[in-house]
Amino acid sequence: MGKFETKLAEMGVTLPDAPAPAANYVPYVQVGDTLYVSGQISRDDNGLLTGKLGDDVDTAAGANAARHCAIALLAQVKAACGGDLDRLVRVIKLGGFVNSTPDFTEQPQVINGASDFLGEALGDAGKHARAAVSAASLPLGVAVEIEGIFQIA
Repeated sequence: MGKFETKLAEMGVTLPDAPAPAANYVPYVQVGDTLYVSGQISRDDNGLLTGKLGDDVDTAAGANAARHCAIALLAQVKAACGGDLDRLVRVIKLGGFVNSTPDFTEQPQVINGASDFLGEALGDAGKHARAAVSAASLPLGVAVEIEGIFQIA
């Protein structure tokens, strides 16, 4: 087990198998040392994490959903790296989408669930640029979807 998965284990996190695409796209594309990972929707061991922020989901639950998206992103990175997560050099950028009401303004706090998780799990390699935006709806009614750009060795 490498350094990143050791840290994840210390945090009580085991990466799941990388989720399969739900439509006509690939889970990731590598161009040189840059890995583009398709949007990962919020789900945990019990299924999809659905709902609308500002309505039936609070900010803390949204941040938890974003954390689960980050775990799925790392699972995709691990798959792209042939099972060796330590090939990850750094997280470059996250694009976070929050299923929210028109008056909800805490998208950054929601996506912090992913950013904080990646910072804790990966240290300096987890520091990244990002966007946190609202969406009128997301696939399957999920609360959060996050895509990522990563540098790998």
